[in-house]
Amino acid sequence: MPESLKNYLGLMAAYVRINLNAQLEYRGAFISEAVAMFVNDGSWVLFWVMFFHRFPALKGWNLQDVMTIWAVAAGSFGIAHALMGNGWHLPTIIVNGQLDLWMLYPRAVLPHLLLGRTMSTAWGDAAFGYAVYIALVRPDLAHFLMFVFLTVSVAALYVGFSVASASLGFFVGNAAALCEQWRFAVITFATYPQSLFSGLAKLALFTIVPAAFVSYIPVEALRMLSIRHVLASVFGAVVMLGIGSAMFYAGLRRYESGNLLSMHG
Repeated sequence: MPESLKNYLGLMAAYVRINLNAQLEYRGAFISEAVAMFVNDGSWVLFWVMFFHRFPALKGWNLQDVMTIWAVAAGSFGIAHALMGNGWHLPTIIVNGQLDLWMLYPRAVLPHLLLGRTMSTAWGDAAFGYAVYIALVRPDLAHFLMFVFLTVSVAALYVGFSVASASLGFFVGNAAALCEQWRFAVITFATYPQSLFSGLAKLALFTIVPAAFVSYIPVEALRMLSIRHVLASVFGAVVMLGIGSAMFYAGLRRYESGNLLSMHG
């Protein structure tokens, strides 16, 4: 198991290097897209800063808590799709029958497929998350190290959720629109304080729309330096990765080739 993990980490490093080199062939476009996403995220932070300037607390949540929400949500989303950008494009790949190329690799299909592309905007999200947490929350070393660990954990959850939602395309046909709306629902709910939701809505945030594992549980972990909440976050990520992988490989048995000719370098 340690040797296998080491090999896959090496594979990830190789893909990240190749993907970045490909993006930097068009350096201006890559930087402008990353900066544009950083600015877009910043506009929401500005909104919350003005809100809390007028209203010091929101049902027990203060500005620092909301900044932590945004830092975790944006930072982990950025890590997930900077490293595994094809997770975001997976619904289209499945619908268009473009999996043939990835099925030729000697290892498991899914790791190669997910690592095969990076998203330039995701680098802006990742930079934004870390910049906000350092500049506005101002953590000590213990909080910062926990933040780093949690963003990696939540990034794994994002990847698992992207795979699970995209894999619906194997079973119900073109699920790209449904998948997109489902993923945006997670992002939207994950960037608002948990205290705004109750009852069935709160239950949905832990199940159908797992926004609670994206930001609420990590925020509680960072508030109290709680190992229990860290373990809950890791549990959510492992379960979602397991569900996503199971759905993908079950669907792969139903996959029909798109019979497309393409070049990949």
